[in-house]
Amino acid sequence: MKTHSIFFFLSIVLLAGCLTAQNNKGLEPIHVEQGLLLGVPGSDPSVTVYKGVPFAAPPVGNLRWRAPQPPAAWDGVRTADKFSANAIQVMVKELGPWTPEYQPQGPTSEDCLYLNIWTAAKSSTEMRPVMVYIPGGAFTGGSGNCPVYDGEALAKKGVIVVTVNYRVGVIGFLALPELTKESEHHSSGNYGLLDQVAALGWVKKNIAAFGGDPNNVTIVGQSAGAMSVHCLIASPLAKGLFHRAIAQSGSNYRSGPGQSLTSLEQTGLQFAKAVGAASLSDLRAMSAEDLLAASTNKFSFRPVVDGWLLPKSVDEIIAEGKQNDVATLTGWVADEGSYNDTYGKLPAEEFRNQVQRQAGTEAVAILQLYPAATDAEAAVSQKNLSRDIAMVSMYLWAATRRQTAATNAYTYFFTHMEPGETQQRYLTFHSSELPYVFDNLKQSPRPWTAEDRHLAEELSDYWVNFISSGNPNGKGLPEWPAFNPKRVETMELGETMGPRPLTSQEKFRTLEKLLQNSAH
Repeated sequence: MKTHSIFFFLSIVLLAGCLTAQNNKGLEPIHVEQGLLLGVPGSDPSVTVYKGVPFAAPPVGNLRWRAPQPPAAWDGVRTADKFSANAIQVMVKELGPWTPEYQPQGPTSEDCLYLNIWTAAKSSTEMRPVMVYIPGGAFTGGSGNCPVYDGEALAKKGVIVVTVNYRVGVIGFLALPELTKESEHHSSGNYGLLDQVAALGWVKKNIAAFGGDPNNVTIVGQSAGAMSVHCLIASPLAKGLFHRAIAQSGSNYRSGPGQSLTSLEQTGLQFAKAVGAASLSDLRAMSAEDLLAASTNKFSFRPVVDGWLLPKSVDEIIAEGKQNDVATLTGWVADEGSYNDTYGKLPAEEFRNQVQRQAGTEAVAILQLYPAATDAEAAVSQKNLSRDIAMVSMYLWAATRRQTAATNAYTYFFTHMEPGETQQRYLTFHSSELPYVFDNLKQSPRPWTAEDRHLAEELSDYWVNFISSGNPNGKGLPEWPAFNPKRVETMELGETMGPRPLTSQEKFRTLEKLLQNSAH
């Protein structure tokens, strides 16, 4: 070999070695309870991502419809560079206003109990605040790998972001007398919620290895994730596993669930009969895909008062002061129901009839305050009534909570419309705050403006501040007051940023009476 060839060969070897060292810089394996785990660089190399980390054993075979079991240890180094499969569900690429960034990506499997972690911490001694995000999806779908949940931007702001998968639909919430009987706790049905508790337990034991503080964990959820947050606040099984809570869309005067275990068991028996299963073993022998196909659009499986994870309804537990008392941030978007084809489109006569059916003795007063003499007037009134009911219900939730809670609550009303093709039809749609909260505008091809980018910066700052300290306020942000029952207001987040009245005093009194009467 000629001398210049030798030098060329050596330079290539040395260059390759340098590139390898650069690619792995700061990415030494970390030790978690199950073994050594290696992350991968994010799109910003200051953030390390750990994808598809098991927090429980695969809930398959005889573990189907059982509480999650601890994950197995592994030998060597596990590279966490790929998202796991999603929970068994009907996969939808996009639906209505929910363009692909809102939807789970990839395959589905019963082997789905994994979480994902984004961290910018450089050592295990940093003790950064931790956000555990619980996806929505109506308890029939959802996943921690939706692009809009990407945690990189929040990680760069100092938070360790964890997104979790949990079982949904018939796999996550089936109740049966036979399941209840085999349980040492005499319960069944809340397997998806038990998955969330297991994920929080794993985070408690292991998040310090990622630079997180196990004693500074905030649970965050939207839609079904928000209902999950309320269930975890009420559950004795989650005691000590989190220290703050955010429930986006949101918090009602009656938080639920109120369905009894006996009732859901009857639904389970009807389902078993429909699929020709004579026993629990028959159901466990069926494929998850067949179970899903038989349940879709025919049966509803959701959280239940099971006597164990939820000894009583969420409302009863909070009324008795037995909840996990943590600072809570919660709110609604302006057009929660806009995905429904009838939102703001009911003819005047139909709107009036609907109010009369549903409002009882308050119907006359409501139609005076929300008039519907013409179809155009009814359209405006329908949207205004929907928004006002959401805000008054949230106020009553916060006022009821205050009677037994020592911690603060912060409420909001999000009013900004995402730009693009969905705006005119769907307005400020359900989930539309998520790209701003995660500061994830880059995940969507919408025509974002400087105003959108500024709002994303401010909203994500509020969330990071609350996750860090239990108070959303911080330098340079409009003041966000804690809930005060003497001030009938909430924080508006949108083009206007600041406290605003819920509605007029007369509307508030009428809707307060309506909601209180309907709760009894």
